[in-house]
Amino acid sequence: MANQPAEGWTSDQAYEPYVGRWSRLVAPRFLGWLPGGPPAAWCDVGCGTGALAQAVLATQSPIRVLGVDPSERYLAAAGRGAEGLPFRAVVGSASAIPARDGEFDRVVSALMLNFVPDPAEALAEMRRVTRSGGLIGAYVWDYAEGMQMIRAFWDAAVALDRSAAELDEASRFPLCRPEPLRALFASAGLVDVDLAPIEVPTLFADFDDLWQPFLGGQGPAPGYCASLSEDGRGALREQLRGVLPRRPDGTIPLQARAWAVHGYLSE
Repeated sequence: MANQPAEGWTSDQAYEPYVGRWSRLVAPRFLGWLPGGPPAAWCDVGCGTGALAQAVLATQSPIRVLGVDPSERYLAAAGRGAEGLPFRAVVGSASAIPARDGEFDRVVSALMLNFVPDPAEALAEMRRVTRSGGLIGAYVWDYAEGMQMIRAFWDAAVALDRSAAELDEASRFPLCRPEPLRALFASAGLVDVDLAPIEVPTLFADFDDLWQPFLGGQGPAPGYCASLSEDGRGALREQLRGVLPRRPDGTIPLQARAWAVHGYLSE
């Protein structure tokens, strides 16, 4: 049995090797899936270390990009990848975006909606800062099935400690599935709502490459891991090691699936 885990998202250095590096693969594919349009003013809500904002800057020729996040350390990391580009990072939250009504043509978020207390309130705030006819889009990990490294972690944890099932993102976050995500956007009054899976390979050099990020304390799974005793972590490590696929060269080939969604604010 673990102690009550902490789940804070505060360290950019711990976040990047855990899921940040995989979000950076999803971000350009998400942007490629969005309908095209002229150069726009963008807002990245919950921008974290900047995976999506930096992809916008690299591929969309934006007029400007505002990155909003409650963590100053994450915002600093996002800014380090955007020197000399039309990017500004400001402290804020999904329920309190520091921007005017209708200020942006496109308002997006990456991996954020599952981690806010009230996703409907967050989407209402994203609507507020979107101009009439503008686009709102997001993507979230498929914790139920498609984010294989996290799925394997929780399956291993539950095999050793049934109470770990209560912390599993698949059961805690209904928006990790496509229909609740679509329903959230439709209930917000957005029109032409579309949804699609985005899959990227997550190839780990070896077991340590996969395991070490779970020791960083960032998010539910690493938070649970940090709450275990040393013996408990050791047992979980070996349980997880035993269920993962492995190639002859020692690499571990997994996949990560995100669900992407977008809709428009009616004119």
